[in-house]
Amino acid sequence: MTKQMVEEPAVTNEENGKMEHGVLLAKSESSVEDACANGPNGVLEKSSDTSRVVDLRSDTVTKPTALMRIAMAEALVDDDILAADPTAAKLQERMANVFGKEAGLFVPSGTMGNLIAVLVHCEVRGCEVIIGSESHIHVYEQGGISTLGGVYPHVVPNEVDGTMDLRKVEAAIRPNDEHFPISRLICIENTHNRCGGRCLSAEYTDQIGDLAKSYGLKFHIDGARIFNASAALGVSVDRLCKAADSVSICLSKGLAAPVGSVLVGSYEFIAKARRLRKALGGGMRQIGVLCAPGLISLNHMVQRLDCDHRNARLLAEGLESIRGLRVDVDSVETNIVFIEVTSESPLGAKEICEALKQQGILVMHMDRTTRIRLVTHYHITEDDARLALSAFQETMLKASSKVAITNGFT
Repeated sequence: MTKQMVEEPAVTNEENGKMEHGVLLAKSESSVEDACANGPNGVLEKSSDTSRVVDLRSDTVTKPTALMRIAMAEALVDDDILAADPTAAKLQERMANVFGKEAGLFVPSGTMGNLIAVLVHCEVRGCEVIIGSESHIHVYEQGGISTLGGVYPHVVPNEVDGTMDLRKVEAAIRPNDEHFPISRLICIENTHNRCGGRCLSAEYTDQIGDLAKSYGLKFHIDGARIFNASAALGVSVDRLCKAADSVSICLSKGLAAPVGSVLVGSYEFIAKARRLRKALGGGMRQIGVLCAPGLISLNHMVQRLDCDHRNARLLAEGLESIRGLRVDVDSVETNIVFIEVTSESPLGAKEICEALKQQGILVMHMDRTTRIRLVTHYHITEDDARLALSAFQETMLKASSKVAITNGFT
């Protein structure tokens, strides 16, 4: 039997839904609810282990769905260094169309995608990028833009909602003076990870784009979770990214593909990005096996992100009621929940995480802080969220009881 490229499997025909901006949408609300309850293939992937582990550390822990594994096995492949892999070409074209850009490029990771984008836009060493103080590029990407590109980060404080004050951004743009680096690029992050998964509006990104253009600067969006922003705001990703010169989109977070991100931008931008990808060791051969799950993600995972947002809200509302924990429920817009462990807590943040781990609940302690992060994803059901809440309540209650007993003997 002749194999066909697995981009539109039989289960994604028009009888099951409709296409919008290149993304398959559910036929009805009930089909979305089914996906939320049973996983994107209608069947939960159950572990052979009878003990249930609820992994809320990150949406990067998602495992590829059964349909993704089939797509990987059956994908048509060729040498992508020779620009000959048909599945890679299909994913790149599809993503470019979805985001309203001219072209796309698959890269192994979001960090590489952001690094390439900065280096393309800041071609001359000694250029400067204006970025947020809490941005992933600034905090979690090892300073690669400086180490490898000689690009200076001009850091502007992030507001609590993930934005940067436009007046501060404008003030950060350097005058044309030989004493200063050359301002070349503004970067924002949508959704904003360290600010709690907050969404940046289309109006805000338009304002950043207008500001960049007025000074002759380029504009890049780290859109690792941009589909979450789109789902929460009810605004298409092409509209959210209309003002940007380039966007990096992660496939291996809420979209559940095993590997990779896609850069989108102009033909000229992608041509330069392709050369840099090769120089950074990101050029690979038969990458269709990695790109095929990305096509499945667009067809099946985007439509169910609201489920993750509802479970995050459920967690936030429940956690807020536990003494010693503080959660800004109103700030939980997508799939990320931050807990602030207060002075009333009998345990520190790290101790809480360790106690929960013993109960099969995995969460992330933000190093050297009093914060704990929880991230929902397609492996997390409503029952899992409620189980996690019960574990938090039990942990805090037991610790409080021990403190009370100890105090009683002193």
